[in-house]
Amino acid sequence: MLVLEGVSKSFGAVAALRDVRLELRGGEAHALVGENGAGKSTLVKILAGAHTPDAGTITLDGEPLRLAGPADARDAGIAVIYQEPTLFPDLTVAENIFIGRQPLRSMRRVDTAAMRARAAGLFDRLGVHIDPDRPARGLSIADQQLVEIAKALSFDARILVMDEPTAALSGVEVERLFAVARALRDGGAAVLFISHRFDEVFSLCQRITVMRDGRWVSTDATGELTVDQVVRRMVGREVSSMYPRRTAAVKEARLEVDGLTRAGAFADVSFTVHGGEIVALAGLVGAGRSEVIRAVFGVDRYDTGEVRVDGKPLAKGSAAAAIAAGLALVPEDRRQQGLVMELSVERNATLPRRWSLSRLGLLFGPSERRDARTWTERLQVKAARLSDPVGTLSGGNQQKVVLAKWLSTAPRVLIVDEPTRGIDVGTKAEVHRLLSELADDGVAVLMVSSELPEVLGMADRVLVMHEGRLAADIPRTRADEESVMLAATGQGAST
Repeated sequence: MLVLEGVSKSFGAVAALRDVRLELRGGEAHALVGENGAGKSTLVKILAGAHTPDAGTITLDGEPLRLAGPADARDAGIAVIYQEPTLFPDLTVAENIFIGRQPLRSMRRVDTAAMRARAAGLFDRLGVHIDPDRPARGLSIADQQLVEIAKALSFDARILVMDEPTAALSGVEVERLFAVARALRDGGAAVLFISHRFDEVFSLCQRITVMRDGRWVSTDATGELTVDQVVRRMVGREVSSMYPRRTAAVKEARLEVDGLTRAGAFADVSFTVHGGEIVALAGLVGAGRSEVIRAVFGVDRYDTGEVRVDGKPLAKGSAAAAIAAGLALVPEDRRQQGLVMELSVERNATLPRRWSLSRLGLLFGPSERRDARTWTERLQVKAARLSDPVGTLSGGNQQKVVLAKWLSTAPRVLIVDEPTRGIDVGTKAEVHRLLSELADDGVAVLMVSSELPEVLGMADRVLVMHEGRLAADIPRTRADEESVMLAATGQGAST
């Protein structure tokens, strides 16, 4: 249905794509995998009409296709679900879905009732319940992603490009999405699926294309490949163990949360994280995990309870006090909460430490650049220049900058919310190694993750939340997928 041959794209001196080939067939789901910076997002933007290739050809149904803009892609039947939601926060969900395509009544007035009904129909098709009339502002990452999916489905596209669509979804939501993707595929559509989760790739896709350093590496039938073969082609090397083996040397209590409650979000949450310990906060999307850690860090206020760091009470609702006490928070939504997209990579990487890097109130570029380079190199951030806006980086590299920003503060308590969301397998192993090293150095690590293998592989203890309450505290020796899921769904509790 769609064929790309010899496609190349450069941005200044940086070659993002070099002689890439890709073939999408109707009635097939095709996986595109590669490390962050391999060129996947650039290729997606070419298919979306956001970028024009410098060289190469694109053909649709055997006819040459030129995409001069997103409207051309839409008219060609290509719909893209991006890795990061891009909603207008002050518009309603329905208005976001049909922006620029609102159904009209006489006198060219917007038919709000018809728009609302169509949006509700799309959510029924996805098997989810989101009010079409609610503003997009305040939606969780998972709900924002579902709105983006509904927007793409509203085009009745023949070619559906899905760029990390499941990164922030729970297992149930992923299955609902896959049911829709399979229905589209079986109806003759071509699906291009980009993901770092190999279980999803092997479950949904019939063929896999691997990219590395902006180049095509291979395309093979899924049944002819193993996960290890795909990983080796992606990174060009053997990847060390995904979850480092370590024995926790538990020290004194670093973070103590006692009876934390906020009406409508969570109730009576109490736990302790010790130095040298990695504690995972698990549960389904909407269980209140992110809300709890935001309250602990002071981003959101809570009604009752107390947070103590090294035995000293922490001021309620003050992120500045949390940072001064040695806390660091890597948020779930990196674009909205973790980065200032218009600022440079180096400025973002040093934001929490700008006063310690300044002299007489003036921030000096060389000091800032030297400090930023230390951690961006350690995390292997792929950027042409540290002075480039962080918004020009791929999603995975943006996540690395957020990690670099907080790790550079040498925190005593590190809180990480979905630390490996959208990160490739090689960098995942590096992040896990860094978290383990920090714990070995006595840092208390509190990790929120929706990936059960990550929870079970990294955590010394697993705290499971269900509907805003702490349902279980499971030690590593007794933690398995069954016990965690039973507690997360309210079917059982372990302590």
